Amino acid sequence: MPDYSRFTRRRFLATAGATAASSVLLKGCMGNPLSDTATQQSPAAAPAANVAAGDTPEVTTVKLGFIPIVESAPLIIAKEKGFFAKYGLTGAEVSKQANWASARDNVVNGSEAGGIDGGQWQMPMPHLITEGLITNGRKIPMYVLAQLNTHGNGIAISGKNAGKGLGLKINDPDYIKAYEKTQGRKFKAAHTFPNVNQDFWIRYWFAASGIDPDKDIDLLAVPPAETVQGMKTGTMDAFSTGDPWPYRIVADDIGFMAALTEQIWKFHPEEYLALRADWVDKHPKATKAILKAVMEAQQWCDKPENRPELISIVSGRNYFNVPVNVLTPPYEGKYRLGDGKPEVNDFKAGPLYWKDDLGSVSYPYKSHDLWFLTETMRWGFHDGAIKDIDTAKKLLDKVNREDLWREAAKEAGIASADIPTSTSRGVEKFFDGVTFDPDKPEAYLASLKIKRT
Repeated sequence: MPDYSRFTRRRFLATAGATAASSVLLKGCMGNPLSDTATQQSPAAAPAANVAAGDTPEVTTVKLGFIPIVESAPLIIAKEKGFFAKYGLTGAEVSKQANWASARDNVVNGSEAGGIDGGQWQMPMPHLITEGLITNGRKIPMYVLAQLNTHGNGIAISGKNAGKGLGLKINDPDYIKAYEKTQGRKFKAAHTFPNVNQDFWIRYWFAASGIDPDKDIDLLAVPPAETVQGMKTGTMDAFSTGDPWPYRIVADDIGFMAALTEQIWKFHPEEYLALRADWVDKHPKATKAILKAVMEAQQWCDKPENRPELISIVSGRNYFNVPVNVLTPPYEGKYRLGDGKPEVNDFKAGPLYWKDDLGSVSYPYKSHDLWFLTETMRWGFHDGAIKDIDTAKKLLDKVNREDLWREAAKEAGIASADIPTSTSRGVEKFFDGVTFDPDKPEAYLASLKIKRT
């Protein structure tokens, strides 16, 4: 099996200088990669404690990692608006991670060894860590507890490829397939970590137009700042990225957006809250306190009247470290796509945290876990360690703790209408007409023209 852990760490360490240097160009979109625990205080006073008798958490501390992108907002708001403290977690920390490889390594260490107890994850990282597939064989069981958000991602293209019909559907796939012949190298695309969300989005986008991401292009895991610099100089052609990067890529005339992920799969699952299983098993009441705080933060984040304060908080130096005007458009659902494409102006096209048109955003549907694991099989990742649907279902049943989400929601007084009654959201539909029926995942795999299995 390829040693992704060493490759990723080496690439990130090797490019740390480039990341720091390009922070001027991007006005610090990724924040300070060496900053660990964010301690910025919101001007709002913390609410009074709201812990029912018998629900007092076993501990008052937990350390949750985050990456400074919009997916992490519920964790930051739970800290800054006092929701963690409200449910008894007065010592909860949110810890900025340098990159996804660092987050992975820190959760392996655990907070007692200077790492983290859990936090924000691309999917299916919790499942892969559980099985030791991205941790050099060391298995650290984890539990998925909640989905943090939907939307907030897109496929960016460098300006040198403008006018070539690179939109939601690629008009001329041969333009990309012939790149090596016409440009002297293959079309080069990047994402931030292999075999997870942003890798899946760009793979699906290419394959839907008949381009094999493993054969027709070079697809790499590269830090965002290095990727954007490459797009500016013309050595990188595409980037699967999350807000606030799309705005800067277009606003700074570095490139344009081929598509937003909400156009690829409307109200798709995005990033998740997951913790080490041993921490959860030892602290079940504290775990539900975390969930209650995050749920309340998600509801707060989704209120349009709160978005200005949300932007003010997360844009701070210890969090995203990005100007307010960079975050405001995506949080209003306003996207300039560039390259002659119509602008998007729809609040629901931007990041959503609690509810969308299909129901709950926060609830961790097992059907979504199954799609991520089915897609893992599609591309033959991890030498086929997740070998079939039965293996995938056993793994997601071990990792997904939707039962804890339901318990926490009921204890928090969440309306029954906002608590899903099924672990499946049902049939999902993609922009190219392909459907994923979680009751028939084999049919989904069979329908795909480009795949490894």
